[in-house]
Amino acid sequence: MISVKLKTLPELVDLAAQARRKNQRVVITNGCFDLLHVGHTRYLQEARALGDLLIVAINSDASVAALKGPQRPLVPEQERAEVLAALACVDYVTIFDAPDPGDVIAAIEPDVLAKGGDWPVERIVGREVVEARGGRVVSIPLVPGASTTGLVRRILERGKHLEHGG
Repeated sequence: MISVKLKTLPELVDLAAQARRKNQRVVITNGCFDLLHVGHTRYLQEARALGDLLIVAINSDASVAALKGPQRPLVPEQERAEVLAALACVDYVTIFDAPDPGDVIAAIEPDVLAKGGDWPVERIVGREVVEARGGRVVSIPLVPGASTTGLVRRILERGKHLEHGG
């Protein structure tokens, strides 16, 4: 099922412009969002609280594999997009194929760029574009112990335990 929240970049450019004309703050964030966990949901809720419209740009399958290795993503891009779109705090989702979201951020011109606390503000892609327009760049603290890598590790460890009769 393709969600009505899944948009192309040109559609998002128009939607963001419409929101700004209504004096609404546009927030964008990005990431792989491979296996959705509590760290993701808390992060997305905090990002949404920074403005009136939250756009989530997700890495395509090819982009995730280039960043994380050939074993990832575990969940295909269309499914990751659908799961994110189902969240009440997410207004729109788009999929990008580039190694980073720089072009997406430049095109949408968000008022707020949010990223997880594992990214120092000075290293956040798109920071210069957002700040040049008078926008804010926000680093949202991570939820301790909540990560896709950690989740995968636990699944594999428990699977091994089950294989050995545990």
